[in-house]
Amino acid sequence: MVLLVEDALDLAQVVRRELEAGGYVVTHAADGEAALAAHASAQPDLVILDWMLPKLDGLEVLRRIRRSAGTPVLMLTARGEETDRVIGLEVGADDYLTKPFSMRELMARVRAMLRRAELIRQTLSEDQASAGQTLSRGTLLLNAESHLATLAGEELDLSPTEFALLELLLRGPGRAFSRAYLLDTIWRESYIGGDRSVDNVVLRLRKKLGPLGDEIETVWGIGYRLRPE
Repeated sequence: MVLLVEDALDLAQVVRRELEAGGYVVTHAADGEAALAAHASAQPDLVILDWMLPKLDGLEVLRRIRRSAGTPVLMLTARGEETDRVIGLEVGADDYLTKPFSMRELMARVRAMLRRAELIRQTLSEDQASAGQTLSRGTLLLNAESHLATLAGEELDLSPTEFALLELLLRGPGRAFSRAYLLDTIWRESYIGGDRSVDNVVLRLRKKLGPLGDEIETVWGIGYRLRPE
């Protein structure tokens, strides 16, 4: 289900018609307060969110959604300035379209975002199913059930986030994890720091692992992976 938040009723009607023709169930809200109420009750798979709204603007709606949910959000904006787009993405938007836009492009973005969200859900399910075993890499041992990680016999002082990141990397050596996936998996509802949160935790984890930290590789434009053995 798609939640469409747009106060321009003529545009909302056109977008809704295109989405429904594409097979999507659509709920419409015309202001920021109605958007938050609809998001809480309908729990949509995707939110298409206009920036300029009555009562609460789109950026504030986005901030409040991100306090409790990781629902994919596509922002619609008449603002063409790079700074405005960056603010929206840093607050938690997954993508944006600048008005005017074509319905063809809108539908392509919607399909891509929903495919990406489904892939993340499937991968999360697979990862959770394989959780629990003791993982190792050289002298590094990690046991998820006891929440204990040791390096050369010495217990590592890891934050919960660092521990979760290390566990994920150990369970998928050679697999490149995107920052978006790491945010969904580890940070879950805490999107405020965005990509910088991921990068900072990776930096701290590398330092705590000493020479072994060099095996956490940066995959440029994507995220991170643990070097294959």
